[in-house]
Amino acid sequence: MTMDIMNRKSIAVGSPGIEPRWTSSAKDGIGTAYHSSSRVWFTLSHGIVNEIYFPHVDSPNTRDLQFLITDGESFCHEERRDTLHQIEYPERNSLLYRLTNSDHEGRYRLVKEIVVDPHASVLLMHTRLETLDTKLQGKLHLYALLAPHMKGTGKHNSAMVCGLGGRKLFEVQREDTDMSFGCAPDFIRRSVGYVGVSDGWQDLMDNFQMNWEFGKAEDGNVALIGEIDLSEAQEFTLAVGFGHNSHSACSHLLQSLATPFADQREKYVSQWRRTGSDDDWSAHTKDKGELMCLSRCVLLAHEDKTFQGAFVASLSIPWGDTKDDSDSGGYHLVWARDMVQTATGLLACGQTESPLRALIWLACIQVDDGRLPQNSSIRGIPHWTGIQLDEVAVPILLAWRLQRANALRQFDPWTLVSRAASFLILHGPVTAQERWEENSGYSPSTLATIIASLVCAAEFAIGKSDQLAADFLLDYADWLSSHLEDWMVTSRGELVEGKPRHYIRITPADPNKTVAAPDPNHAEIVIGNGGGQHPARYIVGGDFLQLVRLGVRAADDPLIVDSVVVIDRVLKRELPQGPCWRRYNHDGYGEKPDGSAYDGTGEGRSWPILTGERGHYELAAGRDPMPFIDTMEKFANAGGMLPEQLWDADDLPNGGLKRGDPTGSAMPLCWAHAEYVSLVRSHKDGVCFDRIEPAYQRYAKSKTNSTFEIWTFAHQLQQITAGKTLRIITDKAATIHWSLDGWATANDLEIRDTGLGCWFGDLPSDGLQPGDSIAFTFHWQVDWQGNNFQVAIVSLQQSGGTT
Repeated sequence: MTMDIMNRKSIAVGSPGIEPRWTSSAKDGIGTAYHSSSRVWFTLSHGIVNEIYFPHVDSPNTRDLQFLITDGESFCHEERRDTLHQIEYPERNSLLYRLTNSDHEGRYRLVKEIVVDPHASVLLMHTRLETLDTKLQGKLHLYALLAPHMKGTGKHNSAMVCGLGGRKLFEVQREDTDMSFGCAPDFIRRSVGYVGVSDGWQDLMDNFQMNWEFGKAEDGNVALIGEIDLSEAQEFTLAVGFGHNSHSACSHLLQSLATPFADQREKYVSQWRRTGSDDDWSAHTKDKGELMCLSRCVLLAHEDKTFQGAFVASLSIPWGDTKDDSDSGGYHLVWARDMVQTATGLLACGQTESPLRALIWLACIQVDDGRLPQNSSIRGIPHWTGIQLDEVAVPILLAWRLQRANALRQFDPWTLVSRAASFLILHGPVTAQERWEENSGYSPSTLATIIASLVCAAEFAIGKSDQLAADFLLDYADWLSSHLEDWMVTSRGELVEGKPRHYIRITPADPNKTVAAPDPNHAEIVIGNGGGQHPARYIVGGDFLQLVRLGVRAADDPLIVDSVVVIDRVLKRELPQGPCWRRYNHDGYGEKPDGSAYDGTGEGRSWPILTGERGHYELAAGRDPMPFIDTMEKFANAGGMLPEQLWDADDLPNGGLKRGDPTGSAMPLCWAHAEYVSLVRSHKDGVCFDRIEPAYQRYAKSKTNSTFEIWTFAHQLQQITAGKTLRIITDKAATIHWSLDGWATANDLEIRDTGLGCWFGDLPSDGLQPGDSIAFTFHWQVDWQGNNFQVAIVSLQQSGGTT
C-alpha cells in the first residue's frame, strides 16, 4: 500500500476484517447511571473499558476501548497488555471507578475516571496522562482505540469519520443503532479500518506512527482510532454516545461534553448515593462493609431500564475471549432463579422497589398454566426451553418475602402464586432440570424450594380466607417432606467410611416416564459436560443444604450432619482465601486441567456461592458464619467483583491461572453477590434471611408428617403403605370410578375443585392389607379415561420406607 493512498480520506482496505471475538469475562467492574433516562452500561477489565451496552442491559455494542501509547520512535504500548493496572472506588456507595495504568518501567501513567451521563446515553471517560520520565516530556503520543460490536456482533458494522457542529467525531452504525465517538478537545487525526488488516493497532505497531487516515469502513469487523490532542493540556474527556440515528447519537455526545466532567461526576455519584441505606454493616463484615455496599450497587446495576424488573445474571460472557458472535446469550439473560436471588439480596439490603418490579416482571412472563421459561430475554421471550421446577417456585418465595417486608404495595400476587403452585403439584416432584440445569430427577434443592413455596402459597390462601386451598397446598407439601429421605438418601454410600446414609446430588428420573420409581441406591446418572456415567449414590453435592436454609429440615438432623461430612470429604477445597466447594464430583463445567477454556467439556471448579451457602448452614447450626463472610470478601477481585468459579488446582506454569484466582467463568455473577449480601444480613439478624418461618415451624420444629400418598398423572404411584389415604389429583373435573376388590364392586367419587386449577379425591385404604390393591379410572365430563390404574398396598417393610 503506497503512502499517498493511506493518507487519503478513503475507504479502508481489508474488508470484512478477521473473525470477531468477545473479550475476557473476568470483569473488574461494571457500571451505569442509576437514572432510567440513561440507557448505557459498561464493564471493565485489564484497566480498560470492555463492553458498552445500549439501549438495554443485554445489548453489548463494543468489544473494548483502550489507549495506545507511543513515543513515535521506539515503542508502542497497548494499555490492556503493557501496563500495570490499579482500580479504585473514589466514592462509597457508587459505581464510580478510577483506573490507573502505569508503565512497567515507571515512565508514565494514565489516570482515568469513568461515569455515564446521568440523563443521557453517553459514557464519559476523563483521562490524565502523567509523564514521569523527563526524557519523554512532550514526546508521548496517545491514541484512543475503539472496537465496535454493534447490537451484539462484530459483523456487518459500518464506521466513518464525521463532523457535527464543527466537531471531529466518528459514527458507527448497524441496523437501527448508532454510536458516536468523540473527545474534548477534538481528535487531531482519525481513521477507521478493518480489524486485523487496516485498523489503528496494525498501523501503529508497524512503525509507531499513525500513517493511515481512512474515512470509511463498511459492513465488517471495524475499529476506530483517534489521536488525542495533548498540545494544551494532559487532560481530556472521551465520550461514546448512542442513539437510533446519527443525529441523536452525535448530539447526545456533544450535549454531554458541553457539561464539565466534574459536574457530570457529581450528579452520577449523588444518584447512586440516594439508593443507599443508613445501615452500618461494619460489625457484620471483615472489610467494614465495603463489599456489602458495592454488591448492592452491582445488583441494582443489572436491571434493565426499559424492561424494568428484568435483571440479567451477569454482564459477562463466560470464556468470552474464546467465543465468537454465535454465542448470542452469554449470561445476558434472565433466569428466574438468579433474579429471585438478586431480588432477595436487595431486600436484605433494605431495597424494596426493584424486588417488587422483579416480581411483577415475572408475573407478566408466567404462562397461564403457571410455568416460567428456563431463561428469557429481558423482553420476556423464552431463550432456552427447559423446565425447572425451582424456577416456577421461587417467585412464590419472593412474593412472600415482599409481603413480610410490607412491600407489595397494591400488587396482588395471588394469580402468580396460585398458578405456580398448581403447576408444581401437577408436574412435580420430578424436575426436568435441577438448579444446575443439567439433570432430571428428584433434586434436594428443587424439592426444598417447592416445599417452602407451597407453604408460602398456603399463607397467601389463608389471607384470601380460602382454607380449602390452604389445606390442599399444605397436604401436598407435607407429602413431599415425608418422602425426602426415601427419594434422595442412599443407604449404600461408600464415599466416606462409616457414612452409608447421606443425601445424593440427585436421584435420576425422567419426567416423561410417569411411573414413580425413585431408587437412590441403584440408579445410574449421566453427568453433563462430559462427566460420564456413574451410580447416582456416588455423586454428591451441597444442594441438600437448601433444606436447612429454607427451614424444611433442622441443621442438626443426623442425615444432614452426615451428608455435610461427605461433601466436605469429596468437594471441599482449601484455597488461599479459605474453604470453597465444588458443585458435585465429576462436574465438567469449567476449564480443562491444562487451563484451556471450557468448550463443552472440562472440570468444574470451586464456586464462591457454595461458601456462602455453607455460611448459612453454619449460622443455622448455631455457629459463627463470620469466617465464611471473610472468605467471600477475599474471593472478590481487585475491583470487588465475585466470580462464578475459582481455580482450585495448582498454579499453572504459564501464570494464566493461580490457585484461588477467578477462572474464565462469569464475573461478576449476581448470584454470588446476592449470596454474600444475604449472608451478611443473616449474620446481622442471627437467623437465615432466606428462611421461610412457617416452613421451619412446620417441619424443622414440629416435624409434621403426612397421612396421604399422592397420585398425579405426572407421578403415578405404584404402591402405598397400608393405612395411608390415596389422594388423586387432576387438572380438571372428573368422577373417579374405583374398586377395592378387582372390580367385583365399584364406587364413584366426585372430585373436589380447589380453586387452584387442581381437583382432588381421596380414596381411603382402611381395612386393606398388604397384597390388596386400589384400582381406578376416570370419567371426564364427556367420556371415559379409556384405561385403568392400580396402586398396590404394601407393608412399611415391603416398601423400604418409600412408595
